[in-house]
Amino acid sequence: MATIEKTQIEVSVLEAVGVNNEIVLYNDDVNTFDHVIETLIRVCKHDELQAEQCALLVHYKGKCTVKTGSFDELKPQCTQLLEAGLSAEII
Repeated sequence: MATIEKTQIEVSVLEAVGVNNEIVLYNDDVNTFDHVIETLIRVCKHDELQAEQCALLVHYKGKCTVKTGSFDELKPQCTQLLEAGLSAEII
């Protein structure tokens, strides 16, 4: 009879931990769907379908994450959304 020897090796796994922030867009009673969609296309570089879906989520759910990334990347985009009259914040 043969003996099978097993060796257990510890392997450490390093996780790539990035600090991702999100721009969250909130619903309001002021802006039209067209304005929100056009602004998301211009500022966040969404395609038309993505911008429409975000606008619908904001309308029905009250908020939607429209962009993720580093704080430094998101700050100018969030500022442009606010300047366009939308309600948004970076979280």
